Amino acid sequence: MMNTNVPSTWEEFTEGLWERNPIFVMVLGMCPTMAVTVSAINSISMGLATTFVLAASCWLVSLLRHAIPKEVRIASYIGIIATFVTVTDYAIQALSLSLYEALGAYIQLIVANCLVLGRAEAHAAKVSPWPATVNATGMGLGFTLGLTMIGGVREILGNGTFFGLSLFGEHFQPWVVMVLPPGGFFVMGGWLLVFALWRARKARLAAASAEGVQHGA
Repeated sequence: MMNTNVPSTWEEFTEGLWERNPIFVMVLGMCPTMAVTVSAINSISMGLATTFVLAASCWLVSLLRHAIPKEVRIASYIGIIATFVTVTDYAIQALSLSLYEALGAYIQLIVANCLVLGRAEAHAAKVSPWPATVNATGMGLGFTLGLTMIGGVREILGNGTFFGLSLFGEHFQPWVVMVLPPGGFFVMGGWLLVFALWRARKARLAAASAEGVQHGA
């Protein structure tokens, strides 16, 4: 008999994209979220770097889950994560020095991102490599989506550009606050409100649907 409680590959992948988005639902990784989202390109670059570290780390943690003693599992996970962070750090430095300088120390701080360690401990250490990697990739892309949504709004309002392309012409008056630290909190709060309203609407529709089924029965 097939176990219907086991998530499908698609469910594993999409879990972190929307339903459990790391930024807007679980509110994880706030340090890079507030620091690097002054532009869309910085945001998507940090998101993709985190996605690679997350997916690669969870794959290796899952692969070694039976070999790592539980007494040293956290230290082992951090060592694995730090290895892939180092690879990512050198890769970005080699590909684009300007991007590397823009992201600064936040590339190295991926090792301390609670999203990465949390997925390794809570999910990858309990499942086989394929679902662990798929789930981690979805979570990473959800994180990338969240960063880009925040960075895009801040860049549009703070510079009048999107991915460096001018949107409003030379007469646009930038909202300077959007490229300052408070701008990250303002935009983050706005997106959290949007997600809260969406979840509330979804809950109302589900309740109304359940009530209709009961009346129909």
